[in-house]
Amino acid sequence: MSDTTGKVRQLAPHWGVMFVVMFAVLALVESVVGQLPFLVSLLLVFVVAFGYPVVVRALGVAPPVWQQS
Repeated sequence: MSDTTGKVRQLAPHWGVMFVVMFAVLALVESVVGQLPFLVSLLLVFVVAFGYPVVVRALGVAPPVWQQS
């Protein structure tokens, strides 16, 4: 097994969860606020994408690839 395959196996579950969280956040915000402009939706996606690894590290469930050295 290559190093890349190992990294993908570690990260795949987190990518799936992050994808679901992005949709949940967008759905929740749109249900409260209403239809969002594209750029605001994109901003929310970036916040989740960059915030998820930080939160996962803080909770102590980050994969070894995301562990800070």
